[in-house]
Amino acid sequence: MYKGLIQLCYRKIIDISSHKAWERSIFEKTYLQYFMNSPFYNPQEKHRTFQEILAHNPQAEQLHAIVGTEIEGYLAELKDQIPDIQNALGNTCLPLEDYSFEIIESNNNNKEEHQIAIYFYSELLTWIDTVDNQLLLTYGDQREALEQGEEVATDMIKLHPMLGISSFQKY
Repeated sequence: MYKGLIQLCYRKIIDISSHKAWERSIFEKTYLQYFMNSPFYNPQEKHRTFQEILAHNPQAEQLHAIVGTEIEGYLAELKDQIPDIQNALGNTCLPLEDYSFEIIESNNNNKEEHQIAIYFYSELLTWIDTVDNQLLLTYGDQREALEQGEEVATDMIKLHPMLGISSFQKY
């Protein structure tokens, strides 16, 4: 018997130490967008970092959405797959359903402090079992097929620190 329906969330942090071309492009574009828009929330330039600006001007919360628009074009390069998460065979396999964006920190005077997070949410998955540190799952809602004893294609996804279950529904 399966455990339930789940959605996984992968949190990807991009900062100065990111080396893949895709990550570097996102780092550069989001920093430029932050650099151009943060003065609207810090007109007298009293505050150095994003967290300081946010603490003194709650409207700076809008910077998450403004800067986040810069990554939309790069998401198409993922071909509807969540990056970095591979199955037991080494293939990228989790279908991407949605994402959210967060500025963790940034600084108009020091690009090296720029750090963002992208939260990638999978499509609905049927969680069958956990074997060692891997989830045995199938894609979509496969309750009926499993209950009828039908064969379903499965994958094994290794658990790691930035991958979690963001929603769960037991039946």
